[in-house]
Amino acid sequence: MAYQVTQLPSPLAKLGEGPVWDIDTQSLYYVDILTPTILRYDYKEKRTYSAKLDGAVTISFIVLVAGKPEHFVIGESNRVLLIHWDGRSEQASHVRTLADLGESHRNVRFNDGKVDPSGRLYTGTMLRGAFGDAFTQSEGQFYRYDNGTMVPLKANIGISNGITWDEPTNPLRMYYIDSPTLEVKSFDVDGEGDLKNETVFVDFRLNGTAPGYVPDGMTSDVDGNLYVATWGGWQVLKVDKITQKVSQEFKLPVERITSVAFGGPLLDELFVTSAFYVDKPAPAGALFNITGLQVKGKPMHKMIL
Repeated sequence: MAYQVTQLPSPLAKLGEGPVWDIDTQSLYYVDILTPTILRYDYKEKRTYSAKLDGAVTISFIVLVAGKPEHFVIGESNRVLLIHWDGRSEQASHVRTLADLGESHRNVRFNDGKVDPSGRLYTGTMLRGAFGDAFTQSEGQFYRYDNGTMVPLKANIGISNGITWDEPTNPLRMYYIDSPTLEVKSFDVDGEGDLKNETVFVDFRLNGTAPGYVPDGMTSDVDGNLYVATWGGWQVLKVDKITQKVSQEFKLPVERITSVAFGGPLLDELFVTSAFYVDKPAPAGALFNITGLQVKGKPMHKMIL
């Protein structure tokens, strides 16, 4: 099966992350965490727009909001914000703060965030660089947003990263990556959105040793197979849902691959974000898409506010 990797017209991101495909606008939204900016790749125009948000320190994820076009929920530092952006102008505006972890959590920032089939936001934190090494200090937590409150679901997280769901299943199954563990965990999700029955779904170690990369962002296709970005691995890994093993490797011309999302008019293209952090040469930090996969993804869910 031949696949093709294309570099898309986009600024080189210091730490590109959080791609989310919007069917309504035929656009891919994503963020550059450290600049920080929010970005939109317009599929028809083949160009990328970007915007700043006054006062933002880091912007780590962006999700769509049901019934509110031009409104988005983002992770900003250790807060979750509702913002407004028209998708074209160079400035986004703060609408309101949905949740704030406060001064007692000033040592962490939000990282990846995703919305489940019920419209609930899940997101987690990691230690900020100024306070230590997130790969060795598990100061993060994993949360579900519930009406203004961040409900902690899991503690002692190193780098809260990829989140996706196998749907429709009963109970709903969530997959989650805490990068330093070198694993994908699976959970059953109950009706309240709480996590049960934690198991290791994939262990990326090779004969017990680290593989030379860490798993980062993640998505899944309509069949429930996983696609995992590798930070330091030059590739996206497809993990077969049945065998729970890597079944295919998609090579890219960049080392630090951060996240993936299905999109395009037929939802059969895999969009890939990357990072030039700290000093990787171009095209590090570019946005890519992979075509010829002969699989489809699922529409991305919008947050119900």
